[in-house]
Amino acid sequence: MTEPAPRARRKRMTGKERREQLLDIGRTLFAERGLDGTSVEEIASAAGVSKPVVYEHFGGKEGLYAVVVDREFEKLLSLVTESLNSAVHYRSKLEKAALALLEYIEESPDGFRILVRDSHGGTGTGSYASLLSEIAGEVEYILAQEFDRHDYDDKFASLYAQSLVGMVALTGQWWLDVRKPRREEVAAHIVNLAWNGLSGLEPRPSLDPRRRRKEMERLGKRAEKAAAKAEKAEERAAARAEKAQRRGRRESEGEPQEE
Repeated sequence: MTEPAPRARRKRMTGKERREQLLDIGRTLFAERGLDGTSVEEIASAAGVSKPVVYEHFGGKEGLYAVVVDREFEKLLSLVTESLNSAVHYRSKLEKAALALLEYIEESPDGFRILVRDSHGGTGTGSYASLLSEIAGEVEYILAQEFDRHDYDDKFASLYAQSLVGMVALTGQWWLDVRKPRREEVAAHIVNLAWNGLSGLEPRPSLDPRRRRKEMERLGKRAEKAAAKAEKAEERAAARAEKAQRRGRRESEGEPQEE
């Protein structure tokens, strides 16, 4: 009788591999339930280990949470700052930064949910507010240079930086749940408002400069046609007014003089 094949031994994880496994599991659970709603037992059970293993690597769930938050904090900060520094034109900087945040949200929704909740008071880690403050500092530095170049008062660079970062960040929180329209469209509309203002919004904003140029050309031609039409309308109105004046003069001259 053939003996059954021995059961394959499960590969033993290294300390580094176990640590990364616990971080992945913790990120998922913290995103779903938050720090207070997650227990060490749940983390250990999901990892297939005993509770002492979690304590050995992180000292408890607070330590694990702190590392998760710090990693996501640094990841998002790096993505946005690199995007700000990777472009030359200021509109491109804004486009790339907005798109970087939206890409992070789309690809790391659990990490973003943890950041948006803000770090737990007892962890001592960076919060979403402090992350935005870091990003605003980068934007302020860039704006101050641009303001100085155009002889604007650079003391307002901080105000504008906070406004721009806040607009993008709040839109990102909203988009985390709705996910419509696609991220490129969202970024294009954010930049449309930030760059043009409400009084100069582009009807069809795009991140593609060529499409933007074509749209501007189309709008320019439409504006030319509208101006030409308005000019003709003014000419016709002036002609009617002049005709009415001539008729009035003739009628006035043909009236009998009063004694």
